Amino acid sequence: MTDNETKVSSTQKWIQDVVIACNFCPFAAKEVKNGAVRYKVDAAYTKEAALPEFGAECRLLDAHPDIETTLLIFPNGFDTFSHYLELVALAEAQLETQGYEGIYQVASFHPLYCFDGARETDAANYTNKSPYPMLHLLREESIERAIARYPNAKDIPDKNISFARKKGSAYMKMLRDACL
Repeated sequence: MTDNETKVSSTQKWIQDVVIACNFCPFAAKEVKNGAVRYKVDAAYTKEAALPEFGAECRLLDAHPDIETTLLIFPNGFDTFSHYLELVALAEAQLETQGYEGIYQVASFHPLYCFDGARETDAANYTNKSPYPMLHLLREESIERAIARYPNAKDIPDKNISFARKKGSAYMKMLRDACL
């Protein structure tokens, strides 16, 4: 297995064993089952190098409606969470400047994810702690359809936080770390 295949395999395991198994995203299982999730490893370690690849993924999604979502994985860079958040902000701005606002949106995942105002040790952070820094590119139209079919979709984040806190940081860390 190549290094990139290992990164993709770890990410797929995290999606299955954490995101789906903990029901953090009640819409993920269907897309995984349908083979509609793209996993792309990018060697970029700077924002300047990562943004062109992000734009390329938007264009790829434009050309392939059968791909529902892309996880753009950055295993070589963005080690600090603050540096990663700068990438997220630039990716979101790029969506706007390239005419993708309302078409795609970015969800953020990072090994050191910490919600604004939360303690680093808060188990709730594990709802977004991934094996590697990544940008999750989602189709807004699909999100809107899924939310319309899901009762009380607005409660998902609170349910996720409650679940993670009930399980505790040690358990959530063990789940995530088992994916590496």
